[in-house]
Amino acid sequence: MGDEIALRPVLEGDLSFLHHLINDPVGSGEHQWYGFYDPHVYRRRWDENGLLGNDGGVLIVAAGDDRLGLVSWRKVIANRNAFYWNIGVLLAPEARGRGHGARAQRLLAEYLFAHTLVNRVEATTEIGNVAEQRSVEKAGFTREGVLRGAGFRDGRWHDGVVYSLLRAELGREAR
Repeated sequence: MGDEIALRPVLEGDLSFLHHLINDPVGSGEHQWYGFYDPHVYRRRWDENGLLGNDGGVLIVAAGDDRLGLVSWRKVIANRNAFYWNIGVLLAPEARGRGHGARAQRLLAEYLFAHTLVNRVEATTEIGNVAEQRSVEKAGFTREGVLRGAGFRDGRWHDGVVYSLLRAELGREAR
């Protein structure tokens, strides 16, 4: 795998890779495994809109022809006049721990600021996921606080951490 990564739309041939990342405890990893669910959800969404909609989307994280994982975003309504994006990344086990997550999240934030009117991009993670916290910080996000009891996984409630990057901060960070 090369060090230079890029984001690209999901192709039909990527659907089994997405299934492995989301619907397999090994592919998902400790902090992303939420149990088995509908194995055809990505197929239906891909048939409908290629996993790129007005309220969110999914892109493949790639290094050349190698698929490393996915990034996703979803719209969060802030008030009647504004919304922001909540983003996430999920890398294949063999791609973790190499800095790809930070770069992928930075690329996604840059993409969203370039192509939508939002002023805020947000990322959240479990408080125990220290590697992801380092990743979003490396991507230029600012830690805002703890979300007490915000996520349910593995039979119990977990605290989360919320980070944000504002449009005006984008140029201040090193790429």
